[in-house]
Parts: sequence; C-alpha cells; structure tokens
Amino acid sequence: MRYCWLLIGLLSPCAFAEQPNPHRQQELLNMLKHDCGSCHGLPPKGGLGPSLMPEALIDKRDDLLLDAIQNGRAGTAMPPWRAFLTVDETGWLIQRLRQP
Repeated sequence: MRYCWLLIGLLSPCAFAEQPNPHRQQELLNMLKHDCGSCHGLPPKGGLGPSLMPEALIDKRDDLLLDAIQNGRAGTAMPPWRAFLTVDETGWLIQRLRQP
C-alpha cells in the first residue's frame, strides 16, 4: 500500500493516484448507495452500521477507513470489500463520502 505524509505527520494513504474511469465511478456510487446503504442507511446517517456522513467521518483517518472497508471489522456485520474494490477505488469512495 502506498502512504504519504500528511502535514500533521501521520501516515495516510496517498491521494489515490489512480482515479476510476467515469463508468467505474458510476458503478462505485451505485455500490455505495445500494450495498453500503443497506447497512449504513439512505442517506448514510447510520443504521446497522455507523453514519457515513461527512460530519461523522471528520475525526476518522483515511487509513482507518480504508482498512475497515478493505478488511471488514471482526465481530461486526462489516464484511471485507477487498475482493470487489481496489485500494484506489476505496480511497476514491472515502473522498466522495467526505464531500458535503
């Protein structure tokens, strides 16, 4: 995994150099809405899973979110998504979730 230094000195995934192509971006947004939304809610204000709204993610580091998405969370309903999402695609989704 590629890491970059943030100004505050923490390691965080790079700015995800590879942007998905426009078709894949639409697929990812559909996945976010339907697959993630089935547990996190529509809008993703929380449900079985926690809120994914920008204000709920403000204190969450990208690398922690990336790990949760890629590897899931043991003891919870959060499955690993690494079979369906590349690290760059996961980073792209995280950046979309951070947008108002």
